[in-house]
Amino acid sequence: MATDIIRVFVVDDHAVVRYGLAAFLEGEADIEVVGDAESAERALDLMDELDSTGRRPHVVLMDLRMEPVDGIESTRSIRARYDDVEVVVLTSFDEEDRVRAALEAGASGYLLKDADVDEVAVAVRAAHRGELQLDPAVARRLTESLRTPVREPDLTARELDVLRLLAEGQANKSIAATLGITERTARTHVSKILAKLGLSSRTQAALWAAREGIGQRVPQ
Repeated sequence: MATDIIRVFVVDDHAVVRYGLAAFLEGEADIEVVGDAESAERALDLMDELDSTGRRPHVVLMDLRMEPVDGIESTRSIRARYDDVEVVVLTSFDEEDRVRAALEAGASGYLLKDADVDEVAVAVRAAHRGELQLDPAVARRLTESLRTPVREPDLTARELDVLRLLAEGQANKSIAATLGITERTARTHVSKILAKLGLSSRTQAALWAAREGIGQRVPQ
């Protein structure tokens, strides 16, 4: 059976970083780097071109430290236009506030900059599956500092079940199989949970659930 190819786009204002990541990832049989750009503006132009030919990226690797527009605003711009494209940010350990801001902007996970190529590939695959990819140490700090938008959300019993599975990093397909519902119904539940919690991404919901003690497998 043919392997699905994950299309990746790299955004970083340093050419050597972009080329290095591309070279690493091109060695993976199931990953294709379809483009790179030094800014969100250029990335969106190129992604529009790729989209017009049916080659829209599935995952964007985004550096947080960029000039003049940083990775947070760049993530927000890309997600605003392509809400089905997952963004994984690249960060340093001491950028907790910026990581949190990137997650709030719509990023689905993050990697530390010293991650090796295998970890980058794992993060790309996880993002493509709709799963969370969070460094355990930083995730713990994020759960401690993340504001709780609603202390007692009015979640139904089924929504709580979905939230627990989401907090374990499960994608909609896996949630649906576990609960015996359709993937479309799982997706609807996730959307309602986000709305009730006042959040904008699955990652934020998982971090919120971890802080509230819901779910067991998100790193603490």
